[in-house]
Amino acid sequence: MSYRPLLSGAVDCDNSHYDVSGRSSDDNPTLAFDYIDKSIVEKRLLRKLDRRVAFLVLVYIMNYLLNRPLASAARLRGYEEDLGMTGNQFNTLTSILYVGYLLTQAPSNMILHRMKRPSLYLSSCMAIWGVLTVFMGTYYAALILRFFIGFVEAAFFPGAVFLLSRWYKQNELGLRTALLACGASVSNAFGALFASGILGSLDGTLGFTAWRWLFFVEGTLTIVVALSAMLILPDFPSTPNTWLLPDEQILARSRMEEEIAPVNEHKGKPGEGFSGLAEALMDWKVWWVGAALNLMASSMSFGLFFPTLSATMGYNATTSLLLCAPPWILGTAASFVVARHSDATGDRFWHVVGPLLIGIVGFMLAISTMNTTMRYLSLFLMTQSPVAYVVSLTWVMNTFSQSQSKRAAAIALINSMASAGAIGSSYFWPSSWGPSYVNSYIICILTSVLSIGMLWVFRRHLSRCNEAAEAEEQSLGQPKGFRYLL
Repeated sequence: MSYRPLLSGAVDCDNSHYDVSGRSSDDNPTLAFDYIDKSIVEKRLLRKLDRRVAFLVLVYIMNYLLNRPLASAARLRGYEEDLGMTGNQFNTLTSILYVGYLLTQAPSNMILHRMKRPSLYLSSCMAIWGVLTVFMGTYYAALILRFFIGFVEAAFFPGAVFLLSRWYKQNELGLRTALLACGASVSNAFGALFASGILGSLDGTLGFTAWRWLFFVEGTLTIVVALSAMLILPDFPSTPNTWLLPDEQILARSRMEEEIAPVNEHKGKPGEGFSGLAEALMDWKVWWVGAALNLMASSMSFGLFFPTLSATMGYNATTSLLLCAPPWILGTAASFVVARHSDATGDRFWHVVGPLLIGIVGFMLAISTMNTTMRYLSLFLMTQSPVAYVVSLTWVMNTFSQSQSKRAAAIALINSMASAGAIGSSYFWPSSWGPSYVNSYIICILTSVLSIGMLWVFRRHLSRCNEAAEAEEQSLGQPKGFRYLL
């Protein structure tokens, strides 16, 4: 990993943010590191920070485990029948979570940006959704509770991504974002194993059905993890952190100052946070990438119904849940390899396209046959698609880095638009289309292709911005400044 400081500044074709001052450490009155000392302190800082980010992943595992695969796992053991669901009611129960989720992401990140203790904010939201999960009962009660779970859950993932961007530099973000996002794959893999254990052993205990125990246990564990998170999660570099030495704290702040274009950060102004939101709303690139990720998220909707797809191979409920684990384990491993290689090469687009193409091959394979072996192989290929979303999020943080407030707003808005894809795509998988789900897979292929096309247009625009920046620097005799990653 490179520990060289990046040049400050930002490029934007519309606003000509090409100014790079090339500041040296002598310009910083708080601390002057020589290169050797800085490298040692920086390595120590990253080691400490990475350990706390690892706990952030545990929080995300509990988040994702509760609200995505849990309902699908419970579906295999009488969840629909006990709640009297008919028609598309299960799909509605799945999608309602994302309604509250997309409504509150942007306001939540604006609040988070202005807070000094994000650890308390994120942990409190997590504890609330754990409590709500425990009380899942009748269909309409579950519908209302999942709607409000979406409200509090909306604070976590975009907030965690923004928190990472406040600590890590551009060439460090890919791997850390992959580490965070792997919580989803780990939840899909081991959540199914965990669910199979509960569903198989606690049915009828104390008069409760197996699926109710599933929500009791997962909700309680989430509350315990949330209380621990209050003491472990990091706050912003600008907030005093007792787990950092003074030189590490100062270096953490200076690293981020090198990443942000100071002319765009309206420090000290009362409306600064909302100014960042306004900037993001007025930037067409935010909407374009949001639409592309909406399509990408739609193509990955198979993950919401993975136990159902596994069950199409004809095995019993417990075996079907156990078979869910290996494909997601492979997907988790792939996300680390691809994200690390993306950081090392500085390429984003092709590291997004590659996993999506592998996923398309998986969809086509599932369409072509009902052979058990081949359909199971197709599940392994499909789980490569979420790797593309991990790299895409890193690309978003790299691109919208002109100010901390705009970055916070852009992350939340784009993730909200991506989450909106999960609302409609929950209806891509009606039971009437099973067990082959040919129509569902065709829709996933189309949305993947459209997403790739939109991101290619986005890449071409950033490339032209880089070319314009280089031409301007050469004409004015300026040193090389910021470049968008492609």
